Amino acid sequence: MPPLSTDLFDYELPERLIAQTPAARRDASRLLVVHRDTRRLEHRVFAEIGDYLRPGDTLFRNNAAVLPARLLAARPTGGAVECLLLRPAASGDENDWWCLLRPGKKLPVGANFGIAGAFTGTVREKDAEGAARVTFACHSAPTIVAVANVVGEVPLPPYIDRQHTPEERAADLERYQTVYADRARQVAAAAPTAGLHFTPELLARLHGAGVRSADLTLHVGLGTFKPIATAHVEEHAIHREIYEVPPATQAAVLAPAAGTRRVAVGTTSVRTLEDFWRKHPPGAPPLDHAFLHEAAIYLYPPMRFSAVDALVTNFHQPRSTLLCLVSAFLTPGSTDGIEWLKKIYAEAIARDYRFFSYGDAMLIL
Repeated sequence: MPPLSTDLFDYELPERLIAQTPAARRDASRLLVVHRDTRRLEHRVFAEIGDYLRPGDTLFRNNAAVLPARLLAARPTGGAVECLLLRPAASGDENDWWCLLRPGKKLPVGANFGIAGAFTGTVREKDAEGAARVTFACHSAPTIVAVANVVGEVPLPPYIDRQHTPEERAADLERYQTVYADRARQVAAAAPTAGLHFTPELLARLHGAGVRSADLTLHVGLGTFKPIATAHVEEHAIHREIYEVPPATQAAVLAPAAGTRRVAVGTTSVRTLEDFWRKHPPGAPPLDHAFLHEAAIYLYPPMRFSAVDALVTNFHQPRSTLLCLVSAFLTPGSTDGIEWLKKIYAEAIARDYRFFSYGDAMLIL
């Protein structure tokens, strides 16, 4: 098979359809239902997703919580600094982090920046990709994570415009987080956005109807927003993300009951489940402890899926690895999903669906 041109995964999106705010109510977002067997589309509301789920189906959810990781600080000269906490450094010091700094060129190794009364950061080293290792001296709380929870901004994607007002901060802290996020696991630099549509009431109705839930944790990184810059899809260096699959979730994905479906909530759950499936010994039982690994799996047409039967997902950016994943899921084992997804997106655009992180959803059955 010849390599896939990245141009195949491009499309035109009117800027007005990039959602800047979420729906007034989480489950009031729209839901485009895709029936793969008949290629039929239905236009519904997310609160009605239960009409398409059966008793015994399992929702696999990424319970990673988003850290308010964007710190708007200043250099001693007064120049503005934006510091984005990426991940703890390997030193074991909870105040030693790899970060993205802007303007990076004005913050060489040894430079300081901070927020008065909150913290002072010192740049220790930089890597080849432009990230900086920063050691934080915290003044208002013991750790930089605790500080960030007080003064940090939600690390919204770059296509969402914010003025960083107190009202916007409060709204994003509440809505750019799933209702089932484990707040003790603030390990995500971006929200698993397909899960943003669920409300406690909707989940209660689904569970009352016999739909199960199984949680996993994928440490969502900023690589999820990195567009494919290479001429061909296969040449792109896929991002890597740590994940954890607890024993009960392992059992649910390895041995689903007959007639039930494994429904991945979001592409982060797909990456986790498919990577786990490939690394878990075939036929072996679930482990008696969490399966902890790093996902470097890259899913694009004509790949097949072994651990996922249905998918809840948002509408994704052009030329993205997430668009590749959804195209592959539409027609596993074939490249037909590429053109079909373009037609689905064209209909969504014609009907004014809202796109990207705060936008509407799709259910692919």
